[in-house]
Amino acid sequence: MNEKVFRTMGRTGGGNIAMGVLLLIAGVAMGVMMIVNGAKLLKRRAEITF
Repeated sequence: MNEKVFRTMGRTGGGNIAMGVLLLIAGVAMGVMMIVNGAKLLKRRAEITF
């Protein structure tokens, strides 16, 4: 019984680590994209006429 619990805990822990790494990468990528888009908007700010 204990072996089953340890195996399940190991798989769950590994899955949590993998998911955390993926979410971290996705978050960094989104942050970079937002910074780039914000810089583009600021650069083209002078072109806007009302």
